[in-house]
Amino acid sequence: QVQLVESGGGLVQPGGSLRLSCAASGIIFNFYAMGWYRQAPGNQRELVASITSSGGRTNYADSVKGRFTISRDNAKNTLYLQMSNLKPADTAVYYCNAGDYRRGNYQSGDSWGQGTQVTISS
Repeated sequence: QVQLVESGGGLVQPGGSLRLSCAASGIIFNFYAMGWYRQAPGNQRELVASITSSGGRTNYADSVKGRFTISRDNAKNTLYLQMSNLKPADTAVYYCNAGDYRRGNYQSGDSWGQGTQVTISS
């Protein structure tokens, strides 16, 4: 069965950095595009960043562009999100997802992990 396990969340001050990881199993990892989503209380789950199966192309939400970097290590079946210059608005539970691109748009798959909490506060 597909399993995605996020880790690396925590509490950091504004302006700080954090690196999230997503360990995937039960899929041929390098066949899938991957995405990071986040959800804050009262908000919808939103796509933050996505990456092609090879890692050759990435896309970002406007709110994180220039601050976050999505990457992957296909040999380790692991997805990463490097987060820098963090802001209170980045506070959310972060989830990874295995999906694909359709006409240039990331399409989420059906499997979600428990997520990892990221809290940005002074």
